[in-house]
Amino acid sequence: MDGDPAVESQLDGFSLILPLPYRIAFILVLGVWAWGLNLHYLNLLKIDVASLIKYPSRSSSSSLPHHQRTYALATTITIPFLFSIFFFWTLTRGQPSAVLAWDFIPQSYLFLLFLLFLIPYKRLSPNGRFRFLATLKRISIGGIAEAQDGKFGDILLADVLTSYAKVLGDLFVSLCMFLSAGKSSTDKPDRGCGGQYIVPIIISIPSVIRLRQCLIEYMRVRKNPTQHSGWGGQHLANALKYSSAFPVVVLSALQRGYDPNKIGLSETGIFRLWLFFVFLNSFYSFYWDVAKDWDLTLFPSLLSSAFPSVFPPSNTTTSFHSNQVPPAQAHPWGLRPHTHFHTPQIYYTAIGLDLLLRCTWSLKLSPHLDHWNNLEGTIFLLEMAEVVRRWVWIFFRVETEWVRVRSGAAGVDEMLLMPMGR
Repeated sequence: MDGDPAVESQLDGFSLILPLPYRIAFILVLGVWAWGLNLHYLNLLKIDVASLIKYPSRSSSSSLPHHQRTYALATTITIPFLFSIFFFWTLTRGQPSAVLAWDFIPQSYLFLLFLLFLIPYKRLSPNGRFRFLATLKRISIGGIAEAQDGKFGDILLADVLTSYAKVLGDLFVSLCMFLSAGKSSTDKPDRGCGGQYIVPIIISIPSVIRLRQCLIEYMRVRKNPTQHSGWGGQHLANALKYSSAFPVVVLSALQRGYDPNKIGLSETGIFRLWLFFVFLNSFYSFYWDVAKDWDLTLFPSLLSSAFPSVFPPSNTTTSFHSNQVPPAQAHPWGLRPHTHFHTPQIYYTAIGLDLLLRCTWSLKLSPHLDHWNNLEGTIFLLEMAEVVRRWVWIFFRVETEWVRVRSGAAGVDEMLLMPMGR
């Protein structure tokens, strides 16, 4: 088959070097390293992540810190990945026919990666791996623990899954192609494998999980209201945010298999609806990240700057351009009184990065955009960018939770900000 034009036309240069199964594996391994970096830097800031997610403390002072155990696990899964991919490159040498023929090598690594999370090997952070699997099992049906049992950890993992939605879809495509007669998982991805709507459904599952969690939290508030819980409206608003992803996926699937005889809208009409929901999902999610997940005052500050007569500036907020040292309860423009990261510029950079990558990620929830670029490298880079965005988001989300816990505001549903001195 070497040199066969039919084969050559299916595989671009990027896919010859990094076929779909290895791209999936790379992003999964990257996620473990990223979590280790989260734990490491937050530990340097004296933020106890383990206590926030209700993870058992170290059994003794001689035990490795949690981030070092995570690094050890990441190293363990990285070494066979490197061995596998170099072995694959040695065998295939960039030849399309060989890339298609040796697809069981990258699939074997994905299988090994799955086993490494199950093997009860003491040096591979067994408690952490089994806690991860137990949490994953609970949230996979939209479950969520009570606050004292690790609710925050459930929310973190479920939100991470939303960032891996496209990767999960690609994982299914890879397995489907590998198990289908006459196909190879290292061929050009067939995202219609298994049926037109299977991949869109898989992509939607993480959002369904978070939606159900939000509704569970709302019902808990309604059943047992407290002085500070409010009526649970914030949970409904959060549920609406996750619901806004569904029209993007559904309309995208309709565009992929557009049939004017079955759909009562023109292709242009469907595209315009899809574009509307892309913008809605992107900017709603961005607002929630900044105002709710990070408790920053960016949007009130913007309104005060644009319409000072209608929205008077807060007396606890310094000007964006002010060089004066603020009083004890004042805070930099758009932020909050209590912060752990060293300079306001870190927060402003994170806000800008979140806005940029939120927009691109909403586009990649759209399976029909495969034809937008047949270069799989672009899809891979956007999936990577979302992992980076989520990695940055975790720093600020955990920091915010730490501030809430220290100030006694954890679990407050209707509260945007709880001031606290350092």
